[in-house]
Formats: sequence, C-alpha cells, structure tokens
Amino acid sequence: MSYPMKWPLYFILSIFVCCPSCQLNQEGERTAYIQLFLEDHDDWIQQGDANWAFEEGELIGKSDSSAGFVITKASFDEFQLKLEFKPDSTINSGIYIQCRSEVMDAISCREINIWDLHPNQSFRTGALVGMAEPLKVVHTIGKWNTYKIIAKNHRIQAWVNQQQTLDVVDSSFTKGTIALQAAGSGQIRFRQVELSLVED
Repeated sequence: MSYPMKWPLYFILSIFVCCPSCQLNQEGERTAYIQLFLEDHDDWIQQGDANWAFEEGELIGKSDSSAGFVITKASFDEFQLKLEFKPDSTINSGIYIQCRSEVMDAISCREINIWDLHPNQSFRTGALVGMAEPLKVVHTIGKWNTYKIIAKNHRIQAWVNQQQTLDVVDSSFTKGTIALQAAGSGQIRFRQVELSLVED
C-alpha cells in the first residue's frame, strides 16, 4: 500500500485514534508517522544486485562488488525521516530522497551518505553527495546510529547521532521517492525507518 504525502483528514484522524505508530513529542502533542520498508509490505521495491533480507525486524543489505536499493513506490515532498543504521567498515551506503526517476544516483536524487571511509572525505557520512560536505565528522562503523532528515521549503537538514551534519537550501528538487542503498562490498543494517509530516 502506498501513501500520498498529503494524507486526507480522515486518514490522519484514524491514525490518531487507533494506529500503534503514534507517539508524544516533547510538548506532549501526538505525532503520527508511517514505517517504511517493512517485511511483507508491498509499498516498496528492490532494484539492483544487492541482497536484501530481514532478520528480527532489521532490514539487511549485503553487497559484493555490486549495488542495490530498496525504493518506496510513493513519492514524498516535505517530511521528517528518522531511522537507525549499522554499517560495517567497507559498505558504501546512503539514503536517497526526492528521487525523480528510476535511476538512483546523486543527479536524479539527493544522496545523503553513509560511508565513513569514503576516499573523498567531503562525501563521508553526513554529506549531501555532490553538494555539501558534512558540518561535523561523526563515526558510525560497527554500531547502531541514528539519522534524522528534514526536507522542508527546499531546505535539507540532517543529524547523525543528534549532531547536525547538513543544512542546505536548494530549489532544484521537490518531490520524489525515498531509497536505501547497499553498494560496493559489505553489509548495512537498517531498522525503525519512520516518516512523518512536517507541519507549517
């Protein structure tokens, strides 16, 4: 099932009333979100040669000198995306947002990187590939980490482990799919991939 970015009012109300994917923010207000890339759901597809599998609720991407993606069927515009990730030392991974075509690259998507040991450290974890190097160096190899990404008003912000690594304004992108990457050689684990609306 795919979800349009502008959810109708009855759907929002149904989430507030009965959906388990609801939480209270720091102000005590209820916030609705949807979980992406769940096992046995048909709202996402695979592309490429990486191997994707689930283990105890974790989505694991393995690559052997190849590249692959899991991609949402729906397109999204303004949102907050939160997830947890655990990369090994060799994997080339990343989060692709607002992808405008079936081609997954830094030209048709915004690619927010996961690759501590990138040969070009301007493109390491926390960077927006081809556009902005990370504001801070955050080390993520071999442990669980958090990513928070906010896309709003043509502004992209990202935090890795609550440290802001990205703050870019670019009006050339608007709406598109969201994807997770496994490339090169290695393994990446994802869990708790949650998307919520960004209110004005």
